[in-house]
Amino acid sequence: MKLGALALGASTLVREVARHVLRRPVVGVAAAAHTDDDRWLLVRRADSGEWALPGGTLEWGETLERGVLRELAEEAGVDEVALGRLVGAYSRPDRDPRFHAVTIVVEASIAPPRRPPSNPVEILEARLFARNELPRSLSHGMTIMLEDALSGTTRFE
Repeated sequence: MKLGALALGASTLVREVARHVLRRPVVGVAAAAHTDDDRWLLVRRADSGEWALPGGTLEWGETLERGVLRELAEEAGVDEVALGRLVGAYSRPDRDPRFHAVTIVVEASIAPPRRPPSNPVEILEARLFARNELPRSLSHGMTIMLEDALSGTTRFE
């Protein structure tokens, strides 16, 4: 009986801790990246098949700057990056269907990609688009992020 009560107590404690830990927003970074000739970098996501800004969740112990640089390298094969202005902080809870993400978007001037995405299970391809070729909508609520970058708007939500 004592062992059963102890197991039940431990289980309750683990569930309560998990509820608090797992119900926290996830911090993400994304790059509104463009070349000197005004071509904009997008990646085609494997989960939705749609285009998106390159980006992802911040890793433990990683700065926002390092996270953006890592995501550009992993998802798009981009190594030459000059980070620019902060486009915005996007925190609407319903934007990402997977979880509540707070995404920090930064503008970046880049050289064209040098290699394909490093994880084809996550990212199918990376491509540069002229402004008139950009898709009308992006995956995971990123349309407004790109629109803000293109218009020079800074958003805080």
